Amino acid sequence: MSGNELSTADACDQFSDKVQLVDPTIQWRWFGQKRAIRGFAATVRCLEDNSKVRATLEQPGNGRVLVVDGGGSFNCALVGDQLGQLCITNNWAGIIVYGCIRDANVLNAMDVGVLALGTNPRKSNRANRGDCQVPVTIGGREFLPDATWVTADGDGILLSTSAL
Repeated sequence: MSGNELSTADACDQFSDKVQLVDPTIQWRWFGQKRAIRGFAATVRCLEDNSKVRATLEQPGNGRVLVVDGGGSFNCALVGDQLGQLCITNNWAGIIVYGCIRDANVLNAMDVGVLALGTNPRKSNRANRGDCQVPVTIGGREFLPDATWVTADGDGILLSTSAL
């Protein structure tokens, strides 16, 4: 993180009464060149269908973090290199996927920050199923669209009600 942005560890130390930690037993994997992301949450809830993820990333991100509740499924990928490029092009801070990604090698070369549970080369369905901008719960914590501030780095994912 840049000089004026707090790491999750420092945020926990300084704002312990104002932050919530997403379950640290979830073994998130980082993809992309960015190893820290922060911003207000935008949300998508979908199971094995990334239509709404694409539709959301096609819109201006305005520095938000897209939080995708894929139900923890490992059956297919919800994000790949094309959606990673949309994240960059449309000014999203990054993506958190409670599910899988694909095109890991390409994503790792991109100026993007993506957290996911793992990888799967199989693409998702595209039946336009899912919900956008709804509360989602991941790791015991609720992400509220445009109301939850997300700070994520190699130490974990923190939530707060205001920018840290």
